[in-house]
Amino acid sequence: MKIVFAPLIGGEWLLVLAVLSALLVGICLFTRLPGSVWRGVAAVLLLAVLANPMIVRERREILPDIVALIIDDSPSQQLDGRADRAAAAAELIRAQLARLPDLQLREMRIGESLGGTRLFAAVEKLMFDVPAERVAGIIMISDGQVHDVPPQALQSQLSGPVHALLTGNPEQQDRRLSIAQAPKFGIVGETLSLRLQVDDGDPAGDRSRPQERQPGTAQIALRLNGGAPTFHPVEVGEEAELRFKLSHAGANVVELSVDPGPEELTLRNNRTALMVNGVRDRLRVLLVSGEPHPGERTWRNLLKADPGVDMVHFTILRPPEKQDGTPVDELSLISFPTRELFSIKLHEFDLIIFDRYKRRGVLPFTYFDNIANYVDQGGALLVAAGPAFASGESLYRTPLAIVFPAQPTGKIKTGGFRPQLTDLGARHPVTETLPGANSFADDGGALDPPRWGRWFRFIETEQLDGKMLLSAPDGAPLLLLDEVGEGRVAQLLSDHSWLWARGFDGGGPQAELLRRLAHWLMKEPDLEEENLYAEYEAGEILIERRSVNLSDVPVLVEFPDGHSQLVEMMPVTPGKWRAQIEAQQPGIYHLRDGRRSTIVAAGDANPVEFADVRATENRLAPVVAASGGAAVWLRADGVPDIRRVGPGRDMAGQGWIGLRENRQYLVAALEQHSLLPALLMLLLIAAAIGFAWRSEGR
Repeated sequence: MKIVFAPLIGGEWLLVLAVLSALLVGICLFTRLPGSVWRGVAAVLLLAVLANPMIVRERREILPDIVALIIDDSPSQQLDGRADRAAAAAELIRAQLARLPDLQLREMRIGESLGGTRLFAAVEKLMFDVPAERVAGIIMISDGQVHDVPPQALQSQLSGPVHALLTGNPEQQDRRLSIAQAPKFGIVGETLSLRLQVDDGDPAGDRSRPQERQPGTAQIALRLNGGAPTFHPVEVGEEAELRFKLSHAGANVVELSVDPGPEELTLRNNRTALMVNGVRDRLRVLLVSGEPHPGERTWRNLLKADPGVDMVHFTILRPPEKQDGTPVDELSLISFPTRELFSIKLHEFDLIIFDRYKRRGVLPFTYFDNIANYVDQGGALLVAAGPAFASGESLYRTPLAIVFPAQPTGKIKTGGFRPQLTDLGARHPVTETLPGANSFADDGGALDPPRWGRWFRFIETEQLDGKMLLSAPDGAPLLLLDEVGEGRVAQLLSDHSWLWARGFDGGGPQAELLRRLAHWLMKEPDLEEENLYAEYEAGEILIERRSVNLSDVPVLVEFPDGHSQLVEMMPVTPGKWRAQIEAQQPGIYHLRDGRRSTIVAAGDANPVEFADVRATENRLAPVVAASGGAAVWLRADGVPDIRRVGPGRDMAGQGWIGLRENRQYLVAALEQHSLLPALLMLLLIAAAIGFAWRSEGR
């Protein structure tokens, strides 16, 4: 209730009347005029009536305060019975809040997101339309692993107390593997290093428990691109360095895992993965030409045009028998440096190409034996055969014969023909999508013949091993690929591929064919005939399996949490199958088809949610302290009592937590009553005037 004035005349006129009345009464009093006091009383009463004082009463409706209940339902809450404890606590809290008057509950459950557990983002979303003066408080049920705690400067701006009800066991430990430093890219074949750490106890900076040295060692398994693991012992609790080499250009996946520790909450943080982009320093190619011919410059131009290729090219024109006493500075042709190239520096080359080479006594059999060993130990050899391959000067009549997939019959076939893709070549990644090539229809039948130019000569051979991708119209081999030991060999049984580069008869994809051959010889994953590929896109994993053997087998997918699913593949083209599955969890997925394996990262390869899954109060402690709330570990005997507390008082105590009682209200109606009854005031004014008249009459 309050008193307000509602003047019957304008405020300025009321002020003028008050001033005039005061002057008149003052003059009367100064001149000692009888009845002056009663005249003053009448003027005051008249002014009071004109001021019109009113009694105003408000009818208020109390607005309920809002309390936010945030329930952590992230993956770390599914460990160690935390989810059941959280559900039971939430039920008890709802029951207590329902008994408190003028209180409204807003509730939200929060699962995992790309940024981890984001409870404060949930608070902002839940309370965005609530004025700060109506917030009673915030109650969070969580294991304490929260990843969006506001910075210190903003913590004091939170409305109402923040109470954290913590699930889990604060004494329980968990082994964790973390990467401290790792390269983003590296040169293929060169040694790279990464730094990691295995922890069984509390990491540095966690002061909730005494810091102790973590004794013992752990075994780290490092796996590159799904291959066989290598094992490295490291000291627990100390940063260690691991070294590895990238196997190919492009994306390389490095997987790391550690054996289980003495205490484990989950094994998901015992492994991690990172992507390292492989870059070839430069492809070192040794091109050896037997004699000048029209295709020699084509080979040279193709290789020199690639800035990523370092080429050493020799055309052998001066065999050893031509050596004499002539001074070197007078020679136009120098002796071929055979020992340096084929003995000392042979293994420095990534690829060796023999273009129409014939034996002329330049290279002794010892050097050919070195080349055969080079291939067996992982080297790459490409032979473009000319007429000499069918003669007694053939490379086949050297120790290199053991690495060739075809042997010459001694015949040279001439006449115009167009190279044909074999059934295998139409499925093989080296040749299946060559520009102008024929391809398969959905029913497996061949479509149009290749649309590229003719060749006019090839060497007739008998295929001994390997895979034939190109053939002459009569089925004779033109291009053969083979794997020998750790290395690879390609045989091109014609010296007329240069006609494609010159555009003769429409030309053909010589540059693309040579590029793919070089990459296949370098074991690039995209050109493997048996390949398993997976890609993550828009919440789904796209799986593609390729096999030149037409073997239709399912793919076993292992999810980040360890469970597996067998995925049936759908045929797309002969030798190619595809499937698509939902990526239910972030992390690393392992895929296997019995022969090949691969991995793919869905979302974050190392989810922050599993970086540390131990229950802790440290992350929320600053916010709880700044807001005046409390952090309470949930026990088997229930939850703390909840009380309504006035502003400015403590918001937590032994066994209880408080919610601020704001007492905000809404005015529903106003009741107004005149403080001065009109009839009574009229009588009083008349009486005052009467007494003034009577006094003046005397």
